[in-house]
Amino acid sequence: MTAIAYTHVDAFADAPFGGNQAAVMPLDAWLPDEVLQAIGAENNFAETAFTVPDPSGAADYELRWFTPTNEVKLCGHATLASGAVLLERDGTDRVTFATRAAGVLEVRRAGDAYELALPTSRVEQRAMPELSAALGTGDAPVFDTVEGTEDTTIVLLEDEAAVRALSPDMRALEAIDRMAICTAPGSDTDIVSRVFVPAWGVPEDSVTGSAHAAMAPFWAERLGRDRFTAFQASRRGGRVTCRMDGDRVWLGGPCVTVVEGTFYP
Repeated sequence: MTAIAYTHVDAFADAPFGGNQAAVMPLDAWLPDEVLQAIGAENNFAETAFTVPDPSGAADYELRWFTPTNEVKLCGHATLASGAVLLERDGTDRVTFATRAAGVLEVRRAGDAYELALPTSRVEQRAMPELSAALGTGDAPVFDTVEGTEDTTIVLLEDEAAVRALSPDMRALEAIDRMAICTAPGSDTDIVSRVFVPAWGVPEDSVTGSAHAAMAPFWAERLGRDRFTAFQASRRGGRVTCRMDGDRVWLGGPCVTVVEGTFYP
């Protein structure tokens, strides 16, 4: 029976039970895709991250992410979690990951926390009435992806109270193949958001790195500066620092390991 090291990490959290949960499972070689997906379903987190050493030398490791229902093109919190696990295991300060759709990603130490570099996404305003109806956001302006790894939509709301009050129609959202980001200026942080992805098996995500890769250029333009603080107002919640760096954004936050063990597929 194959044994796989398993680490459960709360990413973008400085204590257990906050941030976003990820399972990190380093492999020596890729298992069949159906096995990886079955493990993702068994773990039942927003994301399970798998790594293998990169034989090409383009990066330190290859990295893939699976929700309970499908493989995704980009996941920020599980990349941060993977970096934290491997940096602590290997005693290094920087690790790179080759991905299948998002290029080479990097995680590095940042004091007592970590920083993750992701490619940014760009959006432009357009009407999406079915999405607005499913979210219950009325005539709030909608901005959809024109450049980026994932299909992402940002809905700009008036204030933090409007973001927190959302109660979307999840069944309707399941039929819309988008990451729906609802965001507004924050009270304790520069911005606040909530993220809904039922079409990808995650009704409401806890703290979403890839969503902040879209919000970073969006809000940098509106705030008039290249760095800001963010809070994702999910039930678990999590704080993220955002810093623009050309066509990348550096997302910062701590990680907490809550479970270590062995998985037997």
